[in-house]
Amino acid sequence: MRAYLLSRLAQTALVVFLSLTAVFFLVRLSGDPVLLFLPMDIQAKDVNEFRQRLGFNDPLPVQYARFVSGAVRGDFGESLRYRRDALRLVLERLPATLELGVTALLLTFCLAIPVGILSATRRGSLFDYVGMGASVLGQAIPGFWLGLMLIYFFSVRLGWLPTGGMGGPAHFVMPCVVLASFYAARIARLTRSSVLDTLNEEYVLTARAKGLAEWIVIGKHTLKNSAIPIVTLAGLETGQLLGGAVITETIFAWPGLGRLTVQALQNRDFPVVLAAVFVISVTYTLINLAVDLLYGWLDPRTRREVAL
Repeated sequence: MRAYLLSRLAQTALVVFLSLTAVFFLVRLSGDPVLLFLPMDIQAKDVNEFRQRLGFNDPLPVQYARFVSGAVRGDFGESLRYRRDALRLVLERLPATLELGVTALLLTFCLAIPVGILSATRRGSLFDYVGMGASVLGQAIPGFWLGLMLIYFFSVRLGWLPTGGMGGPAHFVMPCVVLASFYAARIARLTRSSVLDTLNEEYVLTARAKGLAEWIVIGKHTLKNSAIPIVTLAGLETGQLLGGAVITETIFAWPGLGRLTVQALQNRDFPVVLAAVFVISVTYTLINLAVDLLYGWLDPRTRREVAL
């Protein structure tokens, strides 16, 4: 198991390194950030001096080597806009994103898992049709459109909820609904499909033949054996939800990592972009590592394969 963990951690480091390398060269292709931070009437020699101070006059391989050397030590440079350490700035915004993401994740699971189970156990019923119809709708509606519609009805027309920002519980409602709608729909559909497959297994039929109560058959014999594909998708969705809340945070002016990343891209604030990619990729890969370890608990065959 230790060898497996070390192998996965090495893979995680490689994924993070390749992600940072790709983003480093891509942001350099987006244009020169220097002129965005200088007055319009500045002299050419002052522009050149500013570029020299930031190291942008050096050849690209030299800039990349300097970036890698700093990133290994956790130094992504100073934000061009805020004049502060880029990684520290990103980490200050991370709690707001985690707070929103975890709340949306809880809402996702609280909606998706019961709907998926009940749709499977009541296949062909009105609840099944309504639940799966809502799931299709949740996947089809774009998040940005849903966010704008919620703001229009519940903030502008009714005045029930704040349009944006971070504050009390009311500020969480609309961003969490937007984030959870798409992911809950996918997990609900997969839960229904996985539970339906398991219900036809012989050990479930045997448990029913023994006269066990239906809730014991579902809770003890069905759910655990249906959980592997659900855990797989939930792990992927969790990483995407935490790292991909960019649109939602922008629409609702949520002061999190996603909004900071969008602002940094607009301002070509390279150090902040790279620090944000580092934090997001590490979070995403660690969540996937946790999902893989969870396999071992759910399916003993996985542990034996790892041991071999």
